[in-house]
Amino acid sequence: MSDDKVLVDEARRTAQHRRIREHIQRDVDAAIEVRAPRLRDEREVAEVGAELRGRAIEEVHHTEREVQLGRHTARFSQAVNYLFGIVYALLGIRLLLALIAARPGAGSSQAIRGITDPLLLPFKGILPNLTTPDGYTLALPVLFAILMYGVLHLAVRGLLRLIGERKTHV
Repeated sequence: MSDDKVLVDEARRTAQHRRIREHIQRDVDAAIEVRAPRLRDEREVAEVGAELRGRAIEEVHHTEREVQLGRHTARFSQAVNYLFGIVYALLGIRLLLALIAARPGAGSSQAIRGITDPLLLPFKGILPNLTTPDGYTLALPVLFAILMYGVLHLAVRGLLRLIGERKTHV
């Protein structure tokens, strides 16, 4: 999620939380008002009020925990997106170096290969590299890895969305 999406989502959740608290307060007041004529003494009124307020406080506390979980999940989702962005960038650089037939002995080529080799290890041998006689290479394993990391990224984001999303009944 981008920072703007997180801020918009946070504003939406905060407004929803406020509406829930107002709704609970109205329900408590209405319940007290309905039961008040039937109550015999002040002690009974106080007991009913305490019971209803206790339930209301419990609901608000539960909602606040859900909002906190949503915040933490959103931050974790940002970190996941950042890490996958780094993976995509590194694999993209490796693909570009292969396409332009960069010298394998160059320091930057060796560094990129050293960093990305562990990322490509699960996909080793699945697809061949296509090489022209001039030395230009279409690194199909790198393209396949980018695609598979994209699928993994979507799955992780979907899982985080399920964890961070909350159902609220008003």
